[in-house]
Amino acid sequence: MTYISSQPELTQQWEDICYPIQPLWLSDLLPDYDIIATDRQQLVVGQLAGGRKTLFGIQSADYTIIPNETIREVIDELIPDYQLLIKHTNTGEFSISIILPASLPVGNEVLQRSLTITNSYNGKTPFSIQGQSLMALLDPSTHLGSSVYRNVCQNGLLGWADPFPDLANYQSWLGPWTKGKQKMPVIKTQSAPIRTKRSAPDIRKIHHSALTIPRFQEHLRELVLDHLTNQSTLTATVYDHFQQIDTSTAINESLLKKLPVPAQLIKQARERLRLEERMLNAPASYWLLYNAVNYALFTGRSSLTLNDRYRLDERVFHHLAAHAFA
Repeated sequence: MTYISSQPELTQQWEDICYPIQPLWLSDLLPDYDIIATDRQQLVVGQLAGGRKTLFGIQSADYTIIPNETIREVIDELIPDYQLLIKHTNTGEFSISIILPASLPVGNEVLQRSLTITNSYNGKTPFSIQGQSLMALLDPSTHLGSSVYRNVCQNGLLGWADPFPDLANYQSWLGPWTKGKQKMPVIKTQSAPIRTKRSAPDIRKIHHSALTIPRFQEHLRELVLDHLTNQSTLTATVYDHFQQIDTSTAINESLLKKLPVPAQLIKQARERLRLEERMLNAPASYWLLYNAVNYALFTGRSSLTLNDRYRLDERVFHHLAAHAFA
């Protein structure tokens, strides 16, 4: 799904996204009208500092707005030492990277573990942690993967390989990608930690239209604590493999042409790749190529929503991994 053209802005301050947000009912706004379209009657209105009130979207009557302030409260409560990097748009979409002190080496670089949370006030980017919806994460068999933060490009890279039990399992799953079949099948593993507190009926009730803020914060606390205690990341192994394989200009061009990314962003990725080669005094590799595309996806102006950008980043990662391990 596409949306109004926007370019994510960067900030390191919660205050830039924790402005007041509240519902405004159509019946209150238009008291002299009989409103027939009852499926959409809750206006989501925010008050940015120093600006006018902004109407971000229109939702159903039972839709629950998740204020960014409620996310901040849980993070500050559970993580005493972290850095903050936020990408946000003027259309009310937010990608919040909580950068942790723990680090891990990938080739010659040192990356930091991070927690990536998305939220929106326009309804285009659902609340998620590491790219997974709240409802999916509350399934006891779901594994919450690790993302990492790369200071060179100020990007949070999601841990798309983490749900797999081992590298061999992931490589087997990549098979169809080498043949151009880039569908996203459900990933099922037996190695994910089991959270037994919740029953299946309880899980089915968790979504935006049946959520209170205290209940949301309770679940968020459990998920954040689960992430903090889980140190393994298969994705770092894949990243390390990416770093070890140099690529030529011809290979880079061939791979870029096959990626499911808008042409304008591919152009920006090509420029970013050349820049990082100079910055790091290193030859092009699958690692630099992936980071160049990731950088373009999350900094370039596009009609893509943040959710679209995450989905494309996931596909690019698997596409490059399939070729790197071939």
